[in-house]
Amino acid sequence: IAADGFYMLALDSGRQSFFIGIRNTFYRLATIFGQGLLVMLAGYLEQTQGSTALAWSLTFYATAGLFLAITLWHRFILPRPREDGTQTSTPAALSTARQTLAAFLQTFVSFFRKERAALMLFFLLTYRLGESQLAKLASPFLLDGAEAGGLGLGTATVGMIYGTIGVVALLVGGIAGGLLVSRHGLRRWLIPMALAINLPDLLYVWLATALPNQAWVIASCVALEQLGYGFGFTAYTLCLILMADGPCKTAHYAIGTGIMAIGMMVPGMFAGIIQELTDYPLFFLWVCLCTLPGIVATVLVRRRLDPGFGKRSQ
Repeated sequence: IAADGFYMLALDSGRQSFFIGIRNTFYRLATIFGQGLLVMLAGYLEQTQGSTALAWSLTFYATAGLFLAITLWHRFILPRPREDGTQTSTPAALSTARQTLAAFLQTFVSFFRKERAALMLFFLLTYRLGESQLAKLASPFLLDGAEAGGLGLGTATVGMIYGTIGVVALLVGGIAGGLLVSRHGLRRWLIPMALAINLPDLLYVWLATALPNQAWVIASCVALEQLGYGFGFTAYTLCLILMADGPCKTAHYAIGTGIMAIGMMVPGMFAGIIQELTDYPLFFLWVCLCTLPGIVATVLVRRRLDPGFGKRSQ
């Protein structure tokens, strides 16, 4: 929430769109660092030191030192947006629990009273409706054997295809999306981005039907789908920023992020059940049908977009 709020306060809409893919790239790198490199460091120390407890203690000490160094660096290097601290009451004004609760409720209610809130909520909940289900079953589909209708790949191969090639394609798509929106504005690219995030789902229908056994063919399909997802997710994030604009934008963006998570979590909860009731080809066809409401919502949102939103000033 702090990173999102600072990002919106420190940059105008043009620079927000320009840096959106770069920002997501560093978010992914942070995830890889936390879940990959730190674990590798702990494993190396465990082998060299002969103690699991000591290995993880040293790893956490190193991480704490890194956090401290970055905190000190940010203390002096980060800009101070003029808008920061001017949106709502200062913390000192909320002296009692009742005042704090009332301010929270007022902020929460004001989010749903925004202009065209119903349309934006429809957009947030449907834009990734298909992707929310595809993401849950993509890896099981790659791992399941032929008897279960899957591609029967090994764990290491899936890690390489989905965890490495797919992530690189995702990052490239996100950076490209941010650069294009900053040049031409979100209105021009909104529908192409909606198609980019949804149409590649058809590749999984083909994979589940043809069941190719060449790893490079499977990797190419996964890479194209992830490239489209990264490209299309740029529009989703910028629409969320647009909806949060105004007073209390940091809190409203946090609420919008929660709604975004609901849009991914709830449909994903039923993805496995749907797949078991059908099979992989029918399930991926269902995923493609679920993309239609999001495309409709995209068309409706585009009609109301300012052509200059997201365009970076020369």
